[in-house]
Amino acid sequence: MGFFERKPTAVQEPPTTETPVSEQPADREQTGAQVIAFANQKGGVAKTTTTLNLAAAFGEKGHRVLCVDMDPQANLTMSQGIDPDSLEVSMYDVLVHHTSIREVIRRREVDVACASIDLAGAEIAMSTQIGRERSLEKALQPIREDYDFICIDTPPSLGLLTINALTVADKVIVPVQCEYLSMRGLIQLQNTLSMIRENLNPNVQIEGILPTLVDTRTVHAKEAIELLEENFGDRVFASRITKTVRFAEAPVKGMSVLKYDPDGKAAYAYRQLAREVLENGKR
Repeated sequence: MGFFERKPTAVQEPPTTETPVSEQPADREQTGAQVIAFANQKGGVAKTTTTLNLAAAFGEKGHRVLCVDMDPQANLTMSQGIDPDSLEVSMYDVLVHHTSIREVIRRREVDVACASIDLAGAEIAMSTQIGRERSLEKALQPIREDYDFICIDTPPSLGLLTINALTVADKVIVPVQCEYLSMRGLIQLQNTLSMIRENLNPNVQIEGILPTLVDTRTVHAKEAIELLEENFGDRVFASRITKTVRFAEAPVKGMSVLKYDPDGKAAYAYRQLAREVLENGKR
């Protein structure tokens, strides 16, 4: 079975009420939060936007959510109104000095484990550590029972920070800009995930591929989505994230687009995505 193919499941009616994540059976030894990594080695594909807004949509449904900012650019941290330059400790200290992750979590619209520019040096600092690929997994273990979902924003690369995220993840969501060149990188990500499954985390699954920054006015975007669906079938989410200025405006106010423009198309799209992810989790 291809890495991006969904396993066949028996057709069944969805339950009338949502089962709390904490009551769902776990596929791996750890219990507690389901960990979702958002990964794509190409930048500018709305990865941070998707991490934050999907987390906010989970929060609207009553789930306890933590966002972990693993990107040295700290865009997710800033998107919640937190100045990364003002932080005394950040995810760098968690990964390199084994500081408790509780010390870097700030409670905002969602809980955020904050990043700073120091994180840019983490890969070099971690390079001599034994078990360096599992540093994030060990850091999250004490707090997995505190949350229903842990959403990890990764840097636009397939380096050690992203590998740490994929090693701890139960599922991976891949935001893909609807352009041909953006989709070529999926093959490299697929190869990295195969390596992760073979050596570090055999249970990680692709939750889905999310078309982002869709410009519905262009034929190219339509053709790009068709190409995605031809290659990856039902691994492509039905939800579509269209281009809107709201995604640029909301971080300036330190909030998700769901809070900034709750009745807009962008907020609706991420609520639809949350519904898809939650329904997939019940199958």
